[in-house]
Amino acid sequence: MVTLSSNNLRRAPRQRTSVHQPSRGYRVFQVVNGLILTGVVLVTLYPFVNIIARSFSAENRIRAGEVNLLPEGFNLTTYRLVISDGTFWRNYGNTVLYTVVATVIAMVLTTCYAYVLSKQHLKGRNALIGIAVFTMFFTGGLIPNYVLITSLGMKNTLWALVIPNAISVFNLLVMKAFFESLPTELEEAAQIDGLSTYGILLRIVLPLSKAVIATMVLFYSVSFWNSWFGAFLYMDRSELMPVTVYLRNMIAGATGGGNVGAGAEQLTQVGANIQSVTILLTALPILAVYPFVQRYFVSGVTLGAVKG
Repeated sequence: MVTLSSNNLRRAPRQRTSVHQPSRGYRVFQVVNGLILTGVVLVTLYPFVNIIARSFSAENRIRAGEVNLLPEGFNLTTYRLVISDGTFWRNYGNTVLYTVVATVIAMVLTTCYAYVLSKQHLKGRNALIGIAVFTMFFTGGLIPNYVLITSLGMKNTLWALVIPNAISVFNLLVMKAFFESLPTELEEAAQIDGLSTYGILLRIVLPLSKAVIATMVLFYSVSFWNSWFGAFLYMDRSELMPVTVYLRNMIAGATGGGNVGAGAEQLTQVGANIQSVTILLTALPILAVYPFVQRYFVSGVTLGAVKG
């Protein structure tokens, strides 16, 4: 048995656990970065908070420039007029229907197209990618598109809003890159087990793609919800209009820029806060949905953008 004397113990080197301490420069960077990001958040939130305050403020206070972050002369007249209008709720229901149907169709087409383009062995793959990218830079133009939609009999129908915008090339390329980043061994193992191409897509690929799918659903739903020009161009019946066109007509009537339509005639008398009310009502559903898909947003985009 080997024994150590007290002198040997004192001379024995002590084992020290090294704890990494951030440098002074890194701490300064953290502070500066935090201040900059806080400033960006405040600058971003200020206009939205101001819009909320203006929507609840009196007309004369807004015109006098007294409204900043808090309502002045609390006023709910515009909200009452909008909510009591049956046309508003009918157009709101149209927007929900158009957004849901258009998003479902767009997700099905984009997912299938992106999955096909992600296969390196596909014949004609480069031609299909070129066709998609070409449409990002060149379009037929407003008048040819109008003539095409009218000649196909899609005017005053849901399909005039859905079909022309069914595939976003940007979303397509993001999903394609994401599918390419998935391990090919998973699909090969599924093929050995007897799964078909559709089975691999539905049972293997899609469950692994929840992040990018949630992100694309957010992109498409926001785009279709906020879209108004297509309906303004291809629809001439007020009962078919989405709520964005209804709100656009209210703003145009309040500012004297056009006809207000049957559903917004009374609102021309409260024009000072009508723009704030319409913006808030339009953004409210998206603001309610966004927190549920926000956690997928960053991962869904970055995973498809970088391959390791």
